[in-house]
Amino acid sequence: MAGMTLLDTVVIGAGQAGLATVHALRRLGLDALLLEAGPAPTGSWSGYYDSLTLFSPARFSELPGLRFPGDPDRYPTRDEVVAYLAAYAERLDAPMEMNTRAVEVTRSAQGFVTRAADGREFASRLVVSCSGGFGSPHRPALPGMDAFAGSVLHSAGYRSPAPFAGRRVVVVGAGNSAVQIAVELAEVATVTLTSRGPVRFMPQRPLGRDLHEWLHRTGVERLPLGRLLRGKTVRVLDDGSYRAAIRAGRPDWRPMFTRLTSDGVVWADGRVEPVDVVLLATGFRPQVAHLAGCVGPDGRGALAGTGYPVHDRGVSITVPGLGFVGLEGQRGIASATLRGVGRDAAHVVQRLTAGVRRAAPVEAR
Repeated sequence: MAGMTLLDTVVIGAGQAGLATVHALRRLGLDALLLEAGPAPTGSWSGYYDSLTLFSPARFSELPGLRFPGDPDRYPTRDEVVAYLAAYAERLDAPMEMNTRAVEVTRSAQGFVTRAADGREFASRLVVSCSGGFGSPHRPALPGMDAFAGSVLHSAGYRSPAPFAGRRVVVVGAGNSAVQIAVELAEVATVTLTSRGPVRFMPQRPLGRDLHEWLHRTGVERLPLGRLLRGKTVRVLDDGSYRAAIRAGRPDWRPMFTRLTSDGVVWADGRVEPVDVVLLATGFRPQVAHLAGCVGPDGRGALAGTGYPVHDRGVSITVPGLGFVGLEGQRGIASATLRGVGRDAAHVVQRLTAGVRRAAPVEAR
């Protein structure tokens, strides 16, 4: 550590959560260095499928300090979110290291040392992990998957329906992305959406107003419901078009198949059907491998045996000075969304910095 500048905070990940965290730190007069594995401070958004459209209006898809441009009641596209995050990062004007993947965080006498894949090391009093989960797609071990000769693709690798034209596709999942992708694919392919339970819908605009406005007005989105919702399948927000498409069989929905064969699937009713592609819209897990060796003073690790962070509303229970922003269900129903990371970042930063005074950077020894 000799010669390294000791920073107040290293923030890992320059997506929506990381940017919101730096904003919160700067409001308290603390410096922060952002480390981003990708080439731009826009997180995973540029890697999402081409047609992705937010289920929340622009007015409820903002980070602290910058309005989302354009009509506040429209539903922004993927590319609009990418442009918004790039503008936010430029306005933030914080030091950032792009193409710098954090691979290891360890504790030191002064706080932490974060090592990057290129060998560089960064010393800081605090670390906030905002690395999301796009790089860690969840691929469940489906019976017979090893024998299946067709294509198995996670939604993280899906971009557009064109490559699937004329093919037989089974989409596994029951969330927003699963339904959106399946309906889009059904325009060019024969598609079945399958899941262990039926797809559950929620009206996108009850009583003529967007659901997020009701959640905001009633204060439900601020309630600490994270633990109750963690791991639960969220209802699909629908303006009526998705439900209508499934009712019309474009795509059709069926209970989860029992197993894969070499060239298809065996459905719950015993029918065997050839399939070209199985697309897994089965979500993501926290991308926190860089914390696997990070342990607290009593020897307990930052991660549980399952690989999940051990935390209380974003603050590590086992490693003092370590925080998280952007985890699903971290504090409430909006924790992993554009509209939720700002509140979570302010909460985590306030708790982490309690008693930490602003000081000029010093040479770490």
